[in-house]
Amino acid sequence: MINEKNVKQFNEKCKAIFDEISKDVVGQKETVECTVIAMIAGALFGGSALVATSAYFIGMAAIVVSGIMLKKTKMFAGDPAPFVMELPAYHMPTVKNLLRSMWERGWSFIKKAGTIILLSSIVVWFLSFFGFVDGAFTFLAEDQLDKSILAFIGKGLAWLFAPLGFGTWQATVASFTGLVAKENIVGTMGILYGGGELTVYQTLAQNFTGVTAYSFLVFNLLCAPCFAAIGAIKREMNNAKWTWFAIGYQCVFAYAVALMINQFGGIFNGNFNIFGFIAALAVLGVIVYMLFFKKYKEATKMEKDVKVK
Repeated sequence: MINEKNVKQFNEKCKAIFDEISKDVVGQKETVECTVIAMIAGALFGGSALVATSAYFIGMAAIVVSGIMLKKTKMFAGDPAPFVMELPAYHMPTVKNLLRSMWERGWSFIKKAGTIILLSSIVVWFLSFFGFVDGAFTFLAEDQLDKSILAFIGKGLAWLFAPLGFGTWQATVASFTGLVAKENIVGTMGILYGGGELTVYQTLAQNFTGVTAYSFLVFNLLCAPCFAAIGAIKREMNNAKWTWFAIGYQCVFAYAVALMINQFGGIFNGNFNIFGFIAALAVLGVIVYMLFFKKYKEATKMEKDVKVK
């Protein structure tokens, strides 16, 4: 039953969730996104500030669109759930608090860079420069990376991303290493595209167009977050089903948005594909239907008692 004590406990639980997620995820969000955005903007768009601006607006639009669509599904239908959250008092920031916040977030990133990111970069390097040549497991030269262990894994999954415009094993591997930490995308790209006489940016410009690069950027910004964020979601939801649903929905939604960007953008750069265009048009039709045409009757009052643990 809802009473003052239960509402207070519910508020405390919500505050704990937001505090935990903020500590694990939000503190790194700006740094994580900026590293990937800076790489794509610098290599393909001449460092244009519009790339970062548009990426943030797409992220905000994704939240609004997802909220509207999900609330119209049976999974989220029913009586409204009580949600009361006490907002903190707003004050002018002090120098002490600013410095402490900078130190906590900076130190958190340093620890992450020195452990998770460093270890994953070593693993990516090893899998990239070791493989089988003429039946023998050996160290590979820079022109033999397509025979590496990582290339073998990436080629088996690259077809999944071909409709998005980046169906190469290098881009595929970079997207998957982003699940460990989004910053790994930049490190992986540096390893896989860093060989030869050209710089990483020059090699990326040869392998991506403006449309496919933006599709790659949006997919990796909207898809499932890094392991730290997933761990925070699982810990606070305390339910494996909802955790997997959150991960799956983010990946599917990111795939759908990147598909539309690449297929609709392909009309203007000469890479038009009729089957991909039809698929993107179908995805757009579903989103438009869910947003504007699917009926939704919002409940205005509670019709049954709700127990808050």
